[in-house]
Amino acid sequence: MSTTAPDWFEANQRYLMREIRRVCRTLSAHMGQVEDVPAEEPAAFTSQPFESAPAPPPAIEALCAAFWLSTFERDVLLLCAGVELDAQVGAMVMTLQRPARSAPTFALALAGLPGAHWSALSPESPLRRYRLIEVGAGETLTTSPLRVDERILHYLAGLSNPDERLRGLIEPVAADAALTPGSRTSIDAVVGALVGSRGAKSPLVQLKAESPQDVRGVTVAACAELGMRLYAVSILSLPHQPAELDAFIQLCQREVMLESCALLIEPHENAAVDAVRDWAVNRLADQFHGPVISSYRFDRGALRRAVLELDVDLAGVHEKQFLWQALLGDAVDSLRGELEVIQAQFELGAAQVRLACNAALNRAAAGDGLGAALWEACREQARSRVSELAERIDTRATWDDLVLPAEQVKVLREIALQVRHRMRVYEHWGFGRRSSRGLGITALFAGPSGTGKTMAAEVLANELRLDLYRIDLSQVVSKYIGETEKNLRRVFDAAERGCGILLFDEADALFGRRSEVKDSHDRYANVEVSYLLQRMEAYRGLAILTTNLQPAIDPAFLRRLRFSVQFQFPDLEQRAEIWRRVFPREAPTEQLDFRQLAHMQVAGGNIHNISMCAAFLAAEDNTPVRMAHLFQAARGEYAKLDRALTPVEMGSQA
Repeated sequence: MSTTAPDWFEANQRYLMREIRRVCRTLSAHMGQVEDVPAEEPAAFTSQPFESAPAPPPAIEALCAAFWLSTFERDVLLLCAGVELDAQVGAMVMTLQRPARSAPTFALALAGLPGAHWSALSPESPLRRYRLIEVGAGETLTTSPLRVDERILHYLAGLSNPDERLRGLIEPVAADAALTPGSRTSIDAVVGALVGSRGAKSPLVQLKAESPQDVRGVTVAACAELGMRLYAVSILSLPHQPAELDAFIQLCQREVMLESCALLIEPHENAAVDAVRDWAVNRLADQFHGPVISSYRFDRGALRRAVLELDVDLAGVHEKQFLWQALLGDAVDSLRGELEVIQAQFELGAAQVRLACNAALNRAAAGDGLGAALWEACREQARSRVSELAERIDTRATWDDLVLPAEQVKVLREIALQVRHRMRVYEHWGFGRRSSRGLGITALFAGPSGTGKTMAAEVLANELRLDLYRIDLSQVVSKYIGETEKNLRRVFDAAERGCGILLFDEADALFGRRSEVKDSHDRYANVEVSYLLQRMEAYRGLAILTTNLQPAIDPAFLRRLRFSVQFQFPDLEQRAEIWRRVFPREAPTEQLDFRQLAHMQVAGGNIHNISMCAAFLAAEDNTPVRMAHLFQAARGEYAKLDRALTPVEMGSQA
């Protein structure tokens, strides 16, 4: 309820105090204590009545209508408020009660107020169910002291702010200036859904969009058109204890009834959805009555409430191009085609586009190139935050660090160009509109350990200037039915929004062959594999699978892989080249025979370990890295491999 108009505020105060005085006179008359209350109201309360039902009505009348209070319940609430607002009321209440006490009780109200009924004392009555009053400690229910809730007292006085107990749990959502003309269709759809969602059994409106910011933008715009406030609650902030959660739901429900508002349930990308949190958010959705919108993806089978699903599309491809150009202004001319590449790599919502453009323009004003600044700003906006399931790798490897045959390098460069030009082919040339399947750019890197599979993924991420996420399979795979699919869906969704590169290390553990169904475990394991097949076909980013055992990969996966790169054990010439490149320019070396070192039968990963260990040995000797240091380090590396250096490998050092 808006209370900003001074005339409404003053009139509301007069009306409230006059009603409190009326209740006091009625109570005193019934108790035979008329002399305790002045027959006439003081001048401060005898001004003219509330002018012919203005809009909005007095707060007490709006509250009574919202909570369906009876006349008796209304008078009890006014009596409790009067004790807080007028010292004379407190003195009168003390006089009327034996033993004397300043707080009113149900016993006093039942004895002295007309229309009294016992049901007003019930926990399911509006007074107690919605915590309009608080019942203190007493010997019996009827003799316990009553106190008006602080939030309700402020509301009656004309000050309407959310309950302090909800601070940090819910937050008001402000209007978003990044909405585009193309958002009109989505806003109208949400408006239509909210108009029909004001009953106790209204459906939950579940929105699917490119980003949570887009959901906020279109939802707050729809609520504004309906004259409703919007409050957001993150699943991360929900209480886990049943009693605390129920109290939270009651307070939220009371806010909806006091104010015309809706509740937006949001996911949190940094929070794993465990069984307890899943139970809490489902209970909130089921128990809360009123308009509920959600960008959290519910399991519809776990809800007793109907779900209405809507897609939010704030801007199509062409409209987003106009949005980019409008936000960048004349500076867009300096990009010279870079903007199209940026749009291809980052699937940002309208709000994220605005933030990225503002950040890039600020960096460009500080001297950075606009193209590079815009790319990094978009990368920051799109960066996924699924740290529980994936590790973001700091990519530094370049093409010069790779020692591979020309054919393998050619395939890797082809992967990079397909990722770089996917928007042009899928969107502008129409391939993406023909089918949503087969759009995923997926590659299998197969070969022995240490042959450069992970380094090749780093090179691609560095070349494309994208984030590389290594999937922690121990966190993804779950023994509980359905949990693996949920975890993988979160990974794919987050990476797709941020256009990151997914690296499934040792993928044969997850993408293995489907087995013959002998029991329920086999059946659900095959369901996981089938889900992965479908999800990879629809995924528009780059997913890289690495394996040491290609025969262990399900053939159905192999058919859906767009690229396959074989990483062979390096030959003598390749090992010599790896040795030449393994030492940084700053590292001091002396009389290293790379040809002799290449005789050691180890892969690139082992060469890296040997060179690093040798550098520490040389640092201890305060000398450059020499052959003796390398062979000493090699003995330790060979011991890990349960092997011994041969005379041929050691040469003159034997």
